[in-house]
Amino acid sequence: MPAVKTVFMFSGQGSQYFQMGRELFKTNDIFHDWMTRLDTIAKKLTGDSVIGTLYSDASRKGDSFDRTLLTHPAIFMVEYALAQALIHAGVLPDMVLGASMGSFAAASVAGFIEVEDALASVVHQAIALEECERGGMIAVLADPALFAEDFLSHRSELAAVNFSSHFVISARWNDLEEIEAALRKDNVGYQRLPVSSAFHSRWIDKAQAPFESFMRSIRYRQGSLSLGCCDQATVLNELPADYFWNVVRRPIRFRETIARLEQLSVHRYIDVGPAGTLATFLKYGIPANTESTVHAILTPYGLDQKNLTALLASVRN
Repeated sequence: MPAVKTVFMFSGQGSQYFQMGRELFKTNDIFHDWMTRLDTIAKKLTGDSVIGTLYSDASRKGDSFDRTLLTHPAIFMVEYALAQALIHAGVLPDMVLGASMGSFAAASVAGFIEVEDALASVVHQAIALEECERGGMIAVLADPALFAEDFLSHRSELAAVNFSSHFVISARWNDLEEIEAALRKDNVGYQRLPVSSAFHSRWIDKAQAPFESFMRSIRYRQGSLSLGCCDQATVLNELPADYFWNVVRRPIRFRETIARLEQLSVHRYIDVGPAGTLATFLKYGIPANTESTVHAILTPYGLDQKNLTALLASVRN
């Protein structure tokens, strides 16, 4: 059997929820320390404590959590803190994979950008996005070929293809209910994502200029790990100048990216996102005969510490 390569996978918008990571925040010193350190930076940039919002006793997991200025840094903080907790425990990545804005944390863990600069970039992107027309995203449980039908293609844009029966569309806020009604009429399963922007579509183009203006002040470095890039469906060893805009503007080609990685090696895929979203996609989309394994840690259903302990045991055996 070829050597197994460990891949840390970082998900983006739509995977967040109130209380995500709270169990580890209470029990894992490394996770807690990084969350606290990053929250200090985020508070200076936004005026609000992400931790205070995320772990407020008044905020339940099922409550809507879609304010981009808070969800962008919250996702980044949880993912980066969990990755550092894993690294401290001896689980070292050979590669990172970023999907959408999860690419900020992925690039930071891989050494392409300082963590403080990455978090500042996340916040400034959120500020720019909040100036755009309000929009949303819908996950559709069907063959991505369905998008080609006139109704969807004329009212939305293809945001992601995750596996053979799961794709995501983005649309203006006022069109979402009509799209959902049409999907129900055709007995197509769907789920609206907890976002307030139409990521990966023309409806966020207004944010490009102010975000890229800020990014000209950020310096990239040579990374220490390769980076699986879901907007190009390839592996990068250096970052293009427009990388952090393209990852939220271009469609997510997760299915193609995984197919590319599976051609290269056997992998231990570890989802360091808030909800195990990418691990779920992989379980449905990975080749049946693969020797690769898939692991999730954080989920909305709890058991975070149990999942982490099980992962550490499997890696050490």
